[in-house]
Amino acid sequence: MIKQVRVFIGADENKLTADAYGSEGTPVLLLHGGGQTRHSWGGTAEKIVEAGMRAYCLDMRGHSDSEWVEDKYSFQDFGRDVVSVAEQIKKETGISPIAIGASLGGLASIIAEGAHAPGSLSGLILVDVTPRLDKGGVDKIVSFMAKNASDGFASVEEAAAVIAEYLPHRPKPKSLNGLAKNLRLKSDGRFYWHWDPRFIEQSNRDARHAEATQKALIDAAKQLQLPVLLVRGSTSELVNQDHVDEFIEMVPHAQFTEVKAAGHMVAGDKNDIFTASIMPFLSSVRMELDT
Repeated sequence: MIKQVRVFIGADENKLTADAYGSEGTPVLLLHGGGQTRHSWGGTAEKIVEAGMRAYCLDMRGHSDSEWVEDKYSFQDFGRDVVSVAEQIKKETGISPIAIGASLGGLASIIAEGAHAPGSLSGLILVDVTPRLDKGGVDKIVSFMAKNASDGFASVEEAAAVIAEYLPHRPKPKSLNGLAKNLRLKSDGRFYWHWDPRFIEQSNRDARHAEATQKALIDAAKQLQLPVLLVRGSTSELVNQDHVDEFIEMVPHAQFTEVKAAGHMVAGDKNDIFTASIMPFLSSVRMELDT
């Protein structure tokens, strides 16, 4: 399978790193959640290519191998990057990509398509995220991310123990190589998360202006005209059934599916089941684009 490391240019001339899988077919742009990386999509990307499409797994600004951008980590900023990358993919392939956005990636896609540049995307899969989020769930995630942001970890094993405490339902990995991709060893001998700490500072600012932030997301969602699929983890701490019902009212043409025994990080909890659940939607959008 063809896989290349690519560099796209974001809305602020910031460099964005991506893994590109495949060389032909409808493009699919995969956008991770806050604090994650492009590597979280590897298994799904391979299945997308096997189905005759191509996949671009992007590191969002301030994450992993993509450039840090000082004080520009609002949903609007991430949304502008989605528009920029989608335009470059369309120029390269002749087709606007279908976006798969988990959490932060999903909200950025809603803003990109519903507010900044309608028509940038051909379809949208939202992975356990709607404009209306559970505040307690958001606070839990932000607190977890902020807890060791400044002091880091003495070892990869220590980081793994912290994650295991936060995600007790997830089986412990046989290898820590995947986790190592999420950490950076600095000159002080400690391991730090791969993302810019200013990203969490922006998240805290957004929380202080939650009403305005949520209104902007809801307004953008109501403008969505493209095919949409909402995927929820059945044990999600962020998206409950009321959120799903409200979203369907906002976007009446949206489809919905649920992945059993999966939490907020659906693709990580049950990757094979998640991938299987989105393939019919991807195929249907591809067929529409081909006609």
